[in-house]
Amino acid sequence: MKFTKMHGCGNDYIYIDCFKENVENERQAAIFLSDRHFGVGGDGIILIKKGKKADFEMVMYNADGSRAEMCGNAIRCVAKYVYDNKYVSNTDFTVESMGAVKYITVSVENGKAVSARVDMGAPILKSSDVPVNSEEQSVINQKITVADRQFAMTCVSMGNPHAVMFIDESPRDFDLDYYGSKFECNTDVFPNKVNAEFARVIDRKNIEMRVYERGTGETLACGTGTCATVVAAILNGLVDHDVTVHLLGGDLQISWSGNEKDSVFMTGPAVTVFEGEINI
Repeated sequence: MKFTKMHGCGNDYIYIDCFKENVENERQAAIFLSDRHFGVGGDGIILIKKGKKADFEMVMYNADGSRAEMCGNAIRCVAKYVYDNKYVSNTDFTVESMGAVKYITVSVENGKAVSARVDMGAPILKSSDVPVNSEEQSVINQKITVADRQFAMTCVSMGNPHAVMFIDESPRDFDLDYYGSKFECNTDVFPNKVNAEFARVIDRKNIEMRVYERGTGETLACGTGTCATVVAAILNGLVDHDVTVHLLGGDLQISWSGNEKDSVFMTGPAVTVFEGEINI
């Protein structure tokens, strides 16, 4: 089976062109291929298929074989793949993931897509839709105690659930594995588990953040998590409406008006690492 290894800000996946390849057991393929010792190595796999509601469909599996609804970094790489491989000739097109359609514009240099701007849709803030178990209609700056520490969390869905915590120390010094894993699996609060972001506001236009993702653990970047973090920061009055988020793997630019009905826009790079072939 042929594959392409790609990343967006270090959030790396194995991309399989299902116009040309057939994957019989997608879940098992994700577990095997994602293994960084015995497989290709990645945060999961992405299957690129013909869209039902959009031009293309992105089917995403985490490294543990679980399905995921959306990945902002991956959808930019899908956009690069279909443009670079001439499945489209225009720079504007659509990609769906689990039924949600995203509108994408790629930026091109020397005939290749190098970055993409994605309309990520409006944030979901209603507690039952995130989902997060709460008596409040939405969870904004709500206190939660995890292990030995109290956090103030804001919960946002960008197609998948996120809990955003703003902390005083640099996220680079934060014990992400310990607290992130406890947030992820706290199904009393998060019935579908959760992606946990720990962020520090640098100034009105800059945030630094690390993320612990469901089914994968820490990744170098998370596009939906970056969007959720900026939404949370704006809701809490911490930043302006155009923000650069500094992740371990690079920077993403996020824009949101602050109106709950308006879309969040994400702009960032997409990189092809290598192509290969593996028996599976």
